[in-house]
Amino acid sequence: MEALVKAPAARSRFSGAARTVAVVVVTAVAVGLVAFWVDRPAEGISSLTLTPDAAAAPPKPGELPPDFSVTTTDGEIVQLSDLRGQPVWLTFGASWCSECRAEAPDIEAAYETHRAQGLVVLAVFQESVESAADYASRVGLTFPMGVDPDTRVASAYHIIGIPTHVFIGADGRVREFLIGSLKPDDMDRHLADLLR
Repeated sequence: MEALVKAPAARSRFSGAARTVAVVVVTAVAVGLVAFWVDRPAEGISSLTLTPDAAAAPPKPGELPPDFSVTTTDGEIVQLSDLRGQPVWLTFGASWCSECRAEAPDIEAAYETHRAQGLVVLAVFQESVESAADYASRVGLTFPMGVDPDTRVASAYHIIGIPTHVFIGADGRVREFLIGSLKPDDMDRHLADLLR
């Protein structure tokens, strides 16, 4: 009679251990899938390969963004911290990115509309000065375009896909960090918040 009582207890411990292992495995797989989907660009975005010392995460709203300097297609050096006091639309892109090319005329139009309100648009393109300058000239872009061919700046911002847009308030703090192309009405909405 004692043996009959012990056998179910042993089976119960085994099935409990098996359940625990199953829960751990399912949880690990779920966490892995979430990490894979969160750290990859969405459809319609061109992915970037960042330098090994890339930031662990992009800057969050309310934080000061990483400072950097870039050489523009005009040969000027622009330092982000020098723009403090002005609302800044920082946009990461490249002429080889089809989504970036599609939204560039709309960014130019928004810039022309809002520059009198103090808006600064600074594009950071992931290519050479010559390529970016040729593209800007052909398309008629007038906002400053810096280049980041070694993805140093993109890595500091953990830009995993382009286009990416960072809206920075006049106080120098990030307002919004958006991955993916924007339609004109989206641009207007984000700029209305930025320029308040």
